Amino acid sequence: MADVVKVRTDAAPAPAGHYAQATIAGGTLYISGQLPIRADGAALPDDSFDGQVRQAIGNMLAILAAGGGTPARLARVTAYIVGVENWPRFNAVYAAMLGDVRPARTVVPVGELHHGYLVEIDAVAILPGD
Repeated sequence: MADVVKVRTDAAPAPAGHYAQATIAGGTLYISGQLPIRADGAALPDDSFDGQVRQAIGNMLAILAAGGGTPARLARVTAYIVGVENWPRFNAVYAAMLGDVRPARTVVPVGELHHGYLVEIDAVAILPGD
């Protein structure tokens, strides 16, 4: 059985708790939930819903790249968004950022997220060679 490998990049925020940005096991990359936090921990210059979605997806993509993957390798994405009314806006930003890449996806409307953020995104990708 192969070891679980932790993935770490300075291009996304460091974990604020007892978890890894991502892990690789059996050729699969598991990306932890990404909030819309800049890599340096500074506040977002654009804290609108759309800006938060762009930052969270950007964090996910940075970790994906650090783990050896590309957007085309995404197998599944889960997004937690505050307010079902934000679904069309989430979908528009997501589509713009991922283009023709269309992994399986779940969007879960929630009442609130940690620190008052409006979106959190996690993902699973299949790495090359598997």
